[in-house]
Amino acid sequence: MVVAVAVLAVVAACGGVASSGSGGSVLHVVAAENFWGSIATQIGGSHANVQSVVSDPNADPHEYPSSTNDSRAIAMADVVIVNGAGYDTWAQAMLGASKRDGRRVITVADLVGRKEGDNPHFWYDPAFVARVADQITATFEAADPAGASYFDQRRAALDAALKPYRDRVAEIRQKFGGVKIAATESVFAYMASALGLDLISPSGFMTAVAEGTEPPAATVIQFQNQLRTKEARVLVYNVQAFSNVTTNLRHLAAAADIPVVGVSETLQPESATFQEWQVSQLLSLENALNADALAR
Repeated sequence: MVVAVAVLAVVAACGGVASSGSGGSVLHVVAAENFWGSIATQIGGSHANVQSVVSDPNADPHEYPSSTNDSRAIAMADVVIVNGAGYDTWAQAMLGASKRDGRRVITVADLVGRKEGDNPHFWYDPAFVARVADQITATFEAADPAGASYFDQRRAALDAALKPYRDRVAEIRQKFGGVKIAATESVFAYMASALGLDLISPSGFMTAVAEGTEPPAATVIQFQNQLRTKEARVLVYNVQAFSNVTTNLRHLAAAADIPVVGVSETLQPESATFQEWQVSQLLSLENALNADALAR
């Protein structure tokens, strides 16, 4: 990380590159994570070259090892999109080491009124996603005024593409609002709220797993009891942040015939759009809830 920041500082000292947003030329955009990168790509179209830094579906984004190539990309970008709230501190460090005029930075945490210590998984909140898409559109238009009408058209197209995602959320909320579920990590908390589901997992457990620390013993026992007694009707499992404790909970759920639904922090598969990824996961969750309802 020290080497990466040092290289970034050298690039910044050399002046980086001039904004490429004027005259309809292509904007250079860097998204710290590929879920925001997918949104930016769909809005930017042929007027933006979007690079997503964290994209490996097998990696834990909380433990991402940044590189000098990432530093260089951020230093030279016209627009940078970071999640914030402590989720991608490596990106914040790179931005701090390459301060220069002309670069526009979108920090999602600031946009949605959250800070470090809050749940940083903002892309699992449909309302936040819409707000970020609007901000990306406005930022692209400010960077490339000549392309404003193009970006507006792309934003409208994205809104249409997101309709199946919004419809699936509304359907699950209508059919299963109030149903109790459990989750191994806080990644799903915003979506559970949007779906009207009752997420009963101990908050201390979910936060500890998200932060890569050992959950308090009392929360582990409470979680185990929620599964043994079938108080939770579905277990949502983060496939990118797991440990012996969460794996044991997954096995406990299976033994109790509680459906287990895997979700991820970044796009899976990596080639999927944001909405394809989310709809796939929501469909798996709805199928699990349906299966549980039929079994009762």
